[in-house]
Amino acid sequence: MTSQTLEQSLPRLAPRGGFANVLRSEWVKLWSIRSTWWTLIALVVLGAGLTTLMCWGNADWLASDDADESPGSFITWGMMIAQVCAVIIGVLTVTSEYGTGMIRTTLAATPARGRVLAAKAVVVMGVMFVTGTLTALLGYLGGNYFLDREGIGMALEGDVARAMYGSGLFMAGLALFSLAIGFIVRHTAAAISIVLGLVFVVGNMVLLIPGELGDFITKVMPGNAGGEIATPVSFNPDLMGPWPGFGLFALETAALVAIAWYLLRKRDA
Repeated sequence: MTSQTLEQSLPRLAPRGGFANVLRSEWVKLWSIRSTWWTLIALVVLGAGLTTLMCWGNADWLASDDADESPGSFITWGMMIAQVCAVIIGVLTVTSEYGTGMIRTTLAATPARGRVLAAKAVVVMGVMFVTGTLTALLGYLGGNYFLDREGIGMALEGDVARAMYGSGLFMAGLALFSLAIGFIVRHTAAAISIVLGLVFVVGNMVLLIPGELGDFITKVMPGNAGGEIATPVSFNPDLMGPWPGFGLFALETAALVAIAWYLLRKRDA
């Protein structure tokens, strides 16, 4: 068999390279995993459903003279619980491939490893921003219905509008934060435990530290800093403002992504 005949008999391989090809591959992989669908459904149910239930159950109290909280603290309440789903999506986007060994195929097809990380980040952040924003809006529509009945409804403007797309921004940022931890740890249970521990457990436990040190640590914890953008009125007025807090959270996330990128380049798959 001549070399020309051999060349003609071989299948033509898709060209390696371009970021668009890597991005398309990561998009297909994300949606081909059954857990992605279930987790996103859970996010919508928890985020919108719990917000509606909390507003329904507390509307009478919020409208009374005894209320010591603002309705704005409840209009995105469910999104606090839905954060768990963003963590799971971010982690599984990475660790599911390490668990099955598919990461070796991914990195063999895309030797420029930074492109893999960047493509995963873009896909996950885009999906979580859209899903988070739409879920917050659904929760607002459901919850505000009951607030309106008590005469304390909130218009979709100002801080309320900011909390809607802010929920999407925080979900996207939290998914990226989790994705970076996934690349660093490369183990599903460990990565999810680390992120949930930082966001839900340590972020609340540091409130017990007395004095200015405790106040400072509380403000800079990732969940506390970033989460302020996702609510019109915070349950804790001592935390940073929405945009300064989210800016700090973005810097913390960027630092983790830089570590993940370095380790991805240096370590074997």
